[in-house]
Amino acid sequence: MVQKYQSPVRIYKYPFELVMAAYEKRFPTCPQIPVFLGSEILCESRSEDGAVHVVERSCRLRVEAPRLLRKIAGVEHVVFVQKNVLNWKERTLHIEAHNETFASRVVVHENCSYTVHPENEEWTCFEQSASLDIRSFFGFESALEKIAMKQYTANVKRGKEVIEHYLNELISQGTSHIPRWTPAPVREEDARSQPGLGDPSSLEADGPRSTQGADSEMVGSDGDKLDVDYIERCLGHLTPMQESCLIQLRHWLQETHKGKIPKDQHILRFLRARDFHLDKAREMLCQSLSWRKQHQVDLLLQTWHPPALLEEFYAGGWHYQDTDGRPLYILRLGHMDTKGLMKAVGEEALLQHVLSVNEEGQKRCEGNTKQFGRPISSWTCLVDLEGLNMRHLWRPGVKAFLRIIEVVEDNYPETLGRLLIVRAPRVFPVLWTLISPFINENTRQKFLIYSGSNYQGPGGLVDYLDREVIPDFLGGECVCNVPEGGLVPKSLYLTDEEQEHADQLHQWRETYQSASVLRGAPHEVAVEILEGDSVITWDFDILRGDVVFSLYYTKQSPKLGPWEPAARASGQLMDKAWTLGADYSRVEAPLICREGESIQGSHVTRWPGIYLLQWQMHTPPGNVVEDVLTALHSPGTRCKLLYYYEVLASEDFRGSMSSLESCTSHFSQLSAATSSSGQSHSSSLVSR
Repeated sequence: MVQKYQSPVRIYKYPFELVMAAYEKRFPTCPQIPVFLGSEILCESRSEDGAVHVVERSCRLRVEAPRLLRKIAGVEHVVFVQKNVLNWKERTLHIEAHNETFASRVVVHENCSYTVHPENEEWTCFEQSASLDIRSFFGFESALEKIAMKQYTANVKRGKEVIEHYLNELISQGTSHIPRWTPAPVREEDARSQPGLGDPSSLEADGPRSTQGADSEMVGSDGDKLDVDYIERCLGHLTPMQESCLIQLRHWLQETHKGKIPKDQHILRFLRARDFHLDKAREMLCQSLSWRKQHQVDLLLQTWHPPALLEEFYAGGWHYQDTDGRPLYILRLGHMDTKGLMKAVGEEALLQHVLSVNEEGQKRCEGNTKQFGRPISSWTCLVDLEGLNMRHLWRPGVKAFLRIIEVVEDNYPETLGRLLIVRAPRVFPVLWTLISPFINENTRQKFLIYSGSNYQGPGGLVDYLDREVIPDFLGGECVCNVPEGGLVPKSLYLTDEEQEHADQLHQWRETYQSASVLRGAPHEVAVEILEGDSVITWDFDILRGDVVFSLYYTKQSPKLGPWEPAARASGQLMDKAWTLGADYSRVEAPLICREGESIQGSHVTRWPGIYLLQWQMHTPPGNVVEDVLTALHSPGTRCKLLYYYEVLASEDFRGSMSSLESCTSHFSQLSAATSSSGQSHSSSLVSR
């Protein structure tokens, strides 16, 4: 595979003639570049008028490689042939170089150019490109490629320093100006005998025309070029190879992409997301550009106006910046009724809102870059989880959350600089187990998680936020205008027809099971747990009537045919001959659930065996329950519910805790509260 390198435009704020004088001082040897052992001129010629000077040199470079590789190769230095075409009239220097040593096994080509800055004729631009093709090298192809590119990029970085060194030397010696080239007066009879400038035999035509053509293909128009000073100022420090990847991808887009070319900051995020693997970054970026065009994302900030309901109940907003100058977004997730919002505005509206937040975040990063005078390419998110409970683990809500994460990860990579999670409650590891596999490893490394009040004091928020911007609800003095959220009134929920139109209701029905509870005939679901410390989570909506929900444990399996791990049986499963306390035991206190309520809960199992989720009709005191046959013929004795449950295996649950404990976090109190195997933990929550 051919490895390519393309440098950004490096600018010397000196005239071309002075830069050329500095360049000539690099020969025949250059102490500032130790690997450059020396050079000798192979041939040299000038045009008749002296405007074009062509020099061909043989240059020796020391091999910077392990001793074993040098011994196998049998050389201590390599030879390159360099051809320089200096045109004083056009004020250009074009350089072509290729290797002579191992030319049949390794092919190296380099093209460089010095030209006058297009906007300031007193400045000089330098550009460089190279390619490396290792065809065979005694089985050490991969090692040689790494060594060669490492050495090459080191010399690229050193090249600008060398020119500046000799420029300073010239100026210190009193040479600060060199006159521009002017043609010598030519007598009329001499002019008739000299070859014309357009004559192919003329050096000026022979040299610059051919090299300029190659160079224009390499660099493209002035609009394609990136200034290295601009990269440092607006994009941040990049290695030479990273600069090369950015320029190559940008140039490829300009040649092939139909439509608006994304900003350099945007391109750079995709390169970073793929560790500057050019082909992978190109594929990811192209898919994202297609997605943006399909969904008109570039116009989102002008066209998206969140519904009033979102503005009132979506508990998130922008709030100053962190200590690094990153824009700060605060999300009070624990105070937000995610289930209510989904039922009131739909999943698509929530996705649009999250996308608008990301678009606004990029816009704010650009503003802060200009304000603080340094590159700021990502933003910080502070998530307050106070109030987080099983209501937030509503299955369709989690599925929607995972979809949003996937869209953001694919289209807004490397936009999150840091995620501060504070006041993480006991239920958080369950949520983390569900979502962490969908989060990129690089992103997970940016999470800092605090339980309880660990976010206060040294090592907490004060390390990342100035004290004067810490929100008042987290013990700071700054008034935060982020909406407080709260429960969305059910009167604002979409109707079934609206939900169906929003392509949501059928998704919930695919996830949830419906059940009828008859008087005297409870509905039960059996869950087999193979090992302790597993987590059973449930979520159900009472559509009609009042029910009592309980959770039981037994070592006996209901006799309903072959039993398979994690299989589900439903209906009335418990044998009426069983005795409470002897054949089975209650592990969740009975919970009365009223019509219209939504219930979420979880239970950390203590033993392996069979767990029975039971819903039975609530009977007010004084009513006598008759037999099932009577109930079947009695009107108004049927309750209806939609339910869902899920089991998190103990291995996954412990794995989620290990993941949390291994990342940069303050999670000791939370892990101690949740990972104990000596007791069960359970919780249920009612959401009206």
